[in-house]
Amino acid sequence: MYKIFVGDIPIILSTKDYIAEDYFSAPIKECDLKKIIKKIKKENLKKVHLYHPKEHKLLKHFKKQIKPLTAGGGLVYNTNNEVLFIFRKGKWDLPKGHTKKNESIERSAIREVEEETGVKNLEIVNTLPTTYHIMKRKGKYRLKETFWFEMKTDYKGELKPQEEEDITKVEWKNLEESREALQNSFENIKMLFSKDYFKELQ
Repeated sequence: MYKIFVGDIPIILSTKDYIAEDYFSAPIKECDLKKIIKKIKKENLKKVHLYHPKEHKLLKHFKKQIKPLTAGGGLVYNTNNEVLFIFRKGKWDLPKGHTKKNESIERSAIREVEEETGVKNLEIVNTLPTTYHIMKRKGKYRLKETFWFEMKTDYKGELKPQEEEDITKVEWKNLEESREALQNSFENIKMLFSKDYFKELQ
């Protein structure tokens, strides 16, 4: 199963042809995805389920209609077990950004964290779930596919928000502060935090 977010509304992709009575359900091959996305944005549609009997074809069919963009990002912990957050356009978020040509996704994720926050000495320690959301670029809908990594660092220097990317704050947050920040964040970001770490958010 996949969740592709339009804002905070997920389009659910699965191999089941039925999940609940109140969902709009349809075969993914027969859908006009652009029309569905427009209806979600206008708040005329809030529960969407698209299906195909073969799981490996769900994203394939989605990407045929909505061209993907690849990005990498980091859920970063310091030596105090605090989490690195950025504040952008009124929401708390995690650092991430588009992959450059011929750049590995791991290198992309580390570079973007460094550029958006000023944090150095990053080390990838784990792979996290990939997230998907719809964005507009040059007037067209695109599927942003973000590959996430858990990272650690011993960096104790200055935090530097990348203002040209509309980032106004960069902060380390402890458990309670992180829980509070996630109340003003995105649903796909909340998915990256483990059940054990944030039981109240599950």
